[in-house]
Amino acid sequence: MNFPFYIARRYLVSKKSHNIINIISGISVLGVTIGTMALIIVLSVFNGFESVVVSLFNAFDPDLKITPAQGKTFRLSDLPADSIKKLPGVIHFTEVIEENALLRYHDRQCIATIKGVGSGYQNYSPLDSMLIEGNFVLEQDSNMFAVPGVGIADVLSLDLVDPGNVISVYVPARNASLSGLPDESFNTGLIQPSGIFSISAEFDIKYMLVPLSFARNLFEYPDEISSVEIMLSPGSNVKLVQKKVKAYCGADYKVQNRFEQQEVLYKIMKSEKWAVFLILSFILLIATFNVIGSLTMLILDKRRDITVLRSMGADDTSIRKIFLSEGMLISLIGAIAGIALGALICWLQQHYGIVKLQGGSGAFIIDAYPVKMKFTDFIWVFITVFLIGFAATWYPVCKIAGKLRDQKL
Repeated sequence: MNFPFYIARRYLVSKKSHNIINIISGISVLGVTIGTMALIIVLSVFNGFESVVVSLFNAFDPDLKITPAQGKTFRLSDLPADSIKKLPGVIHFTEVIEENALLRYHDRQCIATIKGVGSGYQNYSPLDSMLIEGNFVLEQDSNMFAVPGVGIADVLSLDLVDPGNVISVYVPARNASLSGLPDESFNTGLIQPSGIFSISAEFDIKYMLVPLSFARNLFEYPDEISSVEIMLSPGSNVKLVQKKVKAYCGADYKVQNRFEQQEVLYKIMKSEKWAVFLILSFILLIATFNVIGSLTMLILDKRRDITVLRSMGADDTSIRKIFLSEGMLISLIGAIAGIALGALICWLQQHYGIVKLQGGSGAFIIDAYPVKMKFTDFIWVFITVFLIGFAATWYPVCKIAGKLRDQKL
């Protein structure tokens, strides 16, 4: 067995001449354990919330979205649509029109974004799993229906069982003159809602889905579209398909995956996660000050042992390694215990939802704090604790041991 490590292990578990040194050593291990456990738990909770947000946005955002680099509309004939549809992994290719409109239902009204989608959209979109009322039907027996978000439904006081539940949609006519009559300045469409979806407040108060043909007639876009949404089969290589679609479309179009479509949100979530990681790491650094105190007192307590070891032939390097090993043992024991406890608490939260979200039942789409453990987080936490522990160990060992060597203490 390595000699410095053997002596350090004996010092760690043996009784010191002053009991306070044992107490401080125990506090040091406990501080590192709690700090490490907190890092694991907080990072896992952030991962859980990120997964929930991604799953919600996945219900609305397509795998790939093609939009014009400039302007807001383009013609589908300008794209090599047939070539894109034949790419491996592409299972659905739909045209989309998005424009703002005024919605009116009885005596209530609101501004919303009308999203017209092509036929078959409901067969591939996971949005049907986000319905809270009604059915995800856009076209049936030559009839057209709308599916608004729950925010829009609340503003309009929408009632799906009302026999007269028809939503009036008003948009400015494309070629209307300012001097024209009000009736001639707006295009009007009537559509009946079939269901109500709920994803997040951002989407729920903004979007109402309608058939593409309804949007074309309403906005007077006979051959123009706002975007093309592409759904991929499960397990497809999104980056590879995205690269091929970009090659087909050229520089005049943007081809975005789901993360790029919500780039700002995902960057904010990542920034918040690592900001909290740095804050907790700083708290852990403060906790390791106990290690400095523990080692300082241990070195002073073992001055006689150091003299004996020198008389037996141990050099200064070996003596420093003994106390470095002692400090690293404190840090590593705390790190391993903290990781184990953090993993256990996260596992319990995953399976039993011990810590509930405040706000009452049904206030959120989930009842308890979501948790998702990632192996890379465990690695980063361990490395962080190791480096902080090493820094906290190196200082007292070099300073105090050096003074003892020079017989200044």
